[in-house]
Parts: sequence; C-alpha cells; structure tokens
Amino acid sequence: MAKRSKKYQDAAKLVDKNKTYSADEAIALVKKTSFAKFDETVEVAYNLSVDPKKADQQIRGAVVLPNGTGKTVRVIVFAQGDQAKAAEEAGADIVGAEDLVQKIQDGWLDFDVAVATPPMMAQVGRLGRILGPKGLMPNPKTGTVTMDTGKAVHDVKSGQVAYRVDKAGILHAPIGKVSFDDQKLTENFKTFNDTIVKAKPASAKGNYIKSLAISSTFGPGIKVDATSF
Repeated sequence: MAKRSKKYQDAAKLVDKNKTYSADEAIALVKKTSFAKFDETVEVAYNLSVDPKKADQQIRGAVVLPNGTGKTVRVIVFAQGDQAKAAEEAGADIVGAEDLVQKIQDGWLDFDVAVATPPMMAQVGRLGRILGPKGLMPNPKTGTVTMDTGKAVHDVKSGQVAYRVDKAGILHAPIGKVSFDDQKLTENFKTFNDTIVKAKPASAKGNYIKSLAISSTFGPGIKVDATSF
C-alpha cells in the first residue's frame, strides 16, 4: 500500500471512520479536509445494490446541478442546418459534421462532451472505438443525442453531470468545488442524490444505496447517511 502524505494523514484524523455523517456535516468536513493548493473538486461515490449485467439495472443518465460544477466544459456538436446554428448560438465550442468526424479520426480530442443529432449518428458511429473507451460518445440516455442541440449545449455548460454505474455497482460523480459555499454544495448534493434515488430499478433487491461517501480530489472519504438530506 502506498504511503499517504503527511497532509493527507492530518486531514484523515479529522474524520471519524466509524461515523456516518449527515449531508450537512459531511459538506462542512470535506472542506476542512481539503489541503491541495488548487480548488479541489468535491466528488461523491455510491455503492449500489444493482447488477449492471442486467439491462434494467444499468444506472445511467445525466442531471443538471442547480449551482453548476465550477468547471468550464468544452462542448462539440455534430449537426447541420438549424441544429448547427442553434448549437452555435447556445455557446458550443465547435460545431461540425463530416469535417469534425475527420478531425477526431486524425487524433484531435480537445473537448469534454460531444453532442450529436440523430441524423449525424451514422457518421459519428465511426468514432465509437475512439470515443467509447473515453466515455465521450454521444448517448440519448445522457441527453447528448438530440435534435434540441441548443438545450443540450446549455445544459452541459450550465453544470450537467453524466453518471454511470460501473461493473462493480460503484457510481462516481463531481458535485462542485471546495470553494463553493456550504449551501450550494448541499443543494447540488441533494439534487444528485434525489436523481440516483429515483433511478432505482424496480428489480433491485435489498438496500439500494449500500454506502455513500464524499471527498475532495485528494482528501479522505467521508461516509454519508443517504437519508439525511
């Protein structure tokens, strides 16, 4: 096991490993345990009692956080005509069609989110091997395959967070920055948690949220009571 830095060890001493904190307590504590010199991201991690191998238990989607994520997101859009114009007006960083597909095939990947209209997916599909492994492929479940490109770009720029449970039933997501005030972080946390609770599959058995933790980028994990919002 890698040895933790002294700063991490000092931060970890502030957290009672045997305690499950309320959301408010956890938000306050995650800020106290942040020690990096930059504005760390606040992240949540869920351990869900789902089986992602079953189609109806693949928890995936997107939610717009009320106070954003604090991150500047670079958005590209594959569209033509009115949809391309709407994307540009909404603030998309790059809008294109076949030319944008070719640019990515040539190795360009300087973006965070890709949006596409359904008619463009036949061409965008050729990028599956490039974008898929990086989680950048447009998908209707996350609202990034749509004819309403303006809304999609606006949502992403406003703080939309995409989430997806992994093979082990773990789900990670950012909910803001350490520099956010407590109320804004709590509002974002509650909005995200409500979304995950509503996404519970009817076929899921047992305690749906087995555990929930929050942390800053380099800080220690803090266990949270998911019913405390």
